[in-house]
Amino acid sequence: MRVEQAGISRGAAFDFRFEGRAVTGYAGESIAAALISAGEAGLRETAGGGRRGVFCGMGVCGECMVLADGVPVRGCMTGVRPGMDVQPAPARAVAHAEPQVAAQVELFPDLLVIGAGPAGLAAASAAAAAGLDVLVVDERGQAGGQYFKQPGKGFGIERRRLDAQFAEGAALAESAVLAGAEFRFGTSVWAAALVDGALCIDLSAAGSTQRVRPKRLVIATGAYERPMAFPGWTLPGVMTTGAAQTLLRAYQTSPGKRVLVAGNGPLNLQVAQELVRSGVEVVAVVESAAAPGPRHAGQILQMVATAPGLVADGVRHVAALRLAGVRMLHGQVVAEARGEGRVDEVVLSGGQRFAVDALCLGYGFVPQAEIARALGVREGVRDGDGRSSIADVFIAGDGGGLGGARVALAQGLLAGAAAAADLGWPVPPAEIARARRDLVRHRRFQDALWQLYAPVVPAPRPTAETVICRCESVTAGVVEGHLGAGMGDLGSIKRMCRVGMGRCQGRYCSVLVADVLAAHGHVPDEPGFAPRPPFKPVTIGAVAGNSANNRSTSAQVS
Repeated sequence: MRVEQAGISRGAAFDFRFEGRAVTGYAGESIAAALISAGEAGLRETAGGGRRGVFCGMGVCGECMVLADGVPVRGCMTGVRPGMDVQPAPARAVAHAEPQVAAQVELFPDLLVIGAGPAGLAAASAAAAAGLDVLVVDERGQAGGQYFKQPGKGFGIERRRLDAQFAEGAALAESAVLAGAEFRFGTSVWAAALVDGALCIDLSAAGSTQRVRPKRLVIATGAYERPMAFPGWTLPGVMTTGAAQTLLRAYQTSPGKRVLVAGNGPLNLQVAQELVRSGVEVVAVVESAAAPGPRHAGQILQMVATAPGLVADGVRHVAALRLAGVRMLHGQVVAEARGEGRVDEVVLSGGQRFAVDALCLGYGFVPQAEIARALGVREGVRDGDGRSSIADVFIAGDGGGLGGARVALAQGLLAGAAAAADLGWPVPPAEIARARRDLVRHRRFQDALWQLYAPVVPAPRPTAETVICRCESVTAGVVEGHLGAGMGDLGSIKRMCRVGMGRCQGRYCSVLVADVLAAHGHVPDEPGFAPRPPFKPVTIGAVAGNSANNRSTSAQVS
């Protein structure tokens, strides 16, 4: 359902069609947001004839795939247009497109920044202000990333009435633009390699591709939510808390009218409070950690000492939820989601049941690291400036290790400053010193925060019938069967049952398969399935067109 938030107004309304029915959309909405507002939870079709709906809300999972005027697109990343004809994407969606025949464009910026969230914006602003030619690319339609989500283009914005998080993100993006950074939105990185020792990054946008050969690279791709597999987690209406917050903050849409929020960490409190503030009924907030008490005094004091403003925000969220009568349940996890066609009931590990029309899950995060891994960056290796094991590559923010938005801002500035210094354009020492102080302070805050939020109940072990690969509908029982046949590594399991071969390329199921392996005594030797281009969807026509004009491109993606 559509909601209203202070300082944001809707643009013009128009009609489009979904499965032949007229549906109302508004300027700036994604296809997914418009369909959810119309009560349409099921989007793509599965091989078994079922439906899947929005899950990640950030273009990672592919569960919201639809055909827009006959072309497969991710509904959460694609704007709806007047007169658009939208159909559920079939299990194997194929689009027919003529190869692009234009000569391949190559770009040679001083610095390429991948990701326009907190880390990417801070890096771009610092490097561009120092004098570098900076190019920033991001899949979204505007800057901000997951933390500083901004309203979609087409919404009216009254800056003075926006909440602090909206305003801070807008100001940070503006500072990067004013410093001279160039932004390209709606642009995906689909391949990355070192060619004769030089960085070679392939981009896709609007059906065509480009190649970037930067002198330095900052990877600021952030993270996505860690999956929690239990019976019913693939039902339409079950989504991540990040997806719910994107619907709210970017598109003024609630995932449902009666929502349960469950998981681990403070983001769930914020999302629940924002839902309540928007007029949504939140039936409960379920936290896998114990309720804060006297035994947590040390952690709470450390958090207050290092970031009192963030602690105050958390207190306000809890107070608002209690005032609204929202039940706060600790030391429990979701055991099952039930429903026909979409979720309508949630069962907790403690036995309580709740009637819902949406379930939002936030059980932690996984770094989005496929670009770094494809380049050959050694996992976990980066110095105080974010420089990786490859000297020209920097990693800033959650893509290199989880730390939250404040840590990401500091890391981004340090990475941008180091890249600028490499090329002879130093950043003022006072800015670098301030960023280093902020980094130390917010890391201390994060250390205390996650001690406070240490789960006291384990994740439910998936049943044999529980799907763990959403894309290919592979169950835990199938994976366990291959373990029984003597296969104990991610690559072998993938080859035998297609787990990890779907649209998300194993970003979600790799964690779950690794958990199954670990439960049977197998320790994965890799952090996930081997990354393979294309990392994100790109049309065969675009790749074929570039291959016809530049055979080196074909060599890199074959």
